[in-house]
Amino acid sequence: MTARLDGTVALVTGASSGIGEASALALAAEGAAVVLVARRTDRLEGLQSRISDSGGRAFTITADVTDEAQARDAVGAAAAEFGRLDTVVNNAGLMLLGPIVDADTSEWQRMVNLNLLGLMYVAHASVPHLLKAAEDSPRRVSDLVNISSVAGRQVRRGSGVYNATKHGVGAFSEALRLEVTAKHLRVSLVEPGATDTELRTHNRPEIQEGMQQRFGTMDRLQAEDIADAVSYIVTRPRHVAINEVLIRPTEQDS
Repeated sequence: MTARLDGTVALVTGASSGIGEASALALAAEGAAVVLVARRTDRLEGLQSRISDSGGRAFTITADVTDEAQARDAVGAAAAEFGRLDTVVNNAGLMLLGPIVDADTSEWQRMVNLNLLGLMYVAHASVPHLLKAAEDSPRRVSDLVNISSVAGRQVRRGSGVYNATKHGVGAFSEALRLEVTAKHLRVSLVEPGATDTELRTHNRPEIQEGMQQRFGTMDRLQAEDIADAVSYIVTRPRHVAINEVLIRPTEQDS
């Protein structure tokens, strides 16, 4: 049986762990050649081996997408390695929670640089390749999937700047969608709720303790649950665009 993404190429940022890693595995299972982008070379090489051992094709690029030149070069190297680019999963992100009053604004800068600017740099560099793929590929459609958060829909005490970055991802995604959808480049937004990944471990101990109190007994989403949604989005027929997907654990009420 022919896999649904045979002959296509996918790039995944933040591929060294969590949702990025799971998405790369899911897209490879659908037949795509996968370009793995992140800062941790050893983790990328391990993932590349897993994909290759399963009969897939993968290529690793060590890059920090908050640097516009590195983001642009990573996209260019991906297209050069496999000769095209059909799918981009903009997953790299950072969640540093805490009050706005008396905040360490260096944390704000890190989130804005990665969650917003890094995502925008990758999107900007990818769009010409994706538009070309939509014109000349057998599927005649291409996909940009931006990973946001439930935090992009609602605002909570203690996550104001993270909320701001994820609301920004939603606005950017919709604006870009309006520009390119008639050319069969689909722009999709995925908004996970509480998911069991490394994301929460980047926070200060007192923040992690508060998160544990809120979500500790909850049956949280797994990275594979989000990857399943990504795979669903990019394997739809050409006339179907899944613009936005909100995914929460069943027990999460906000």
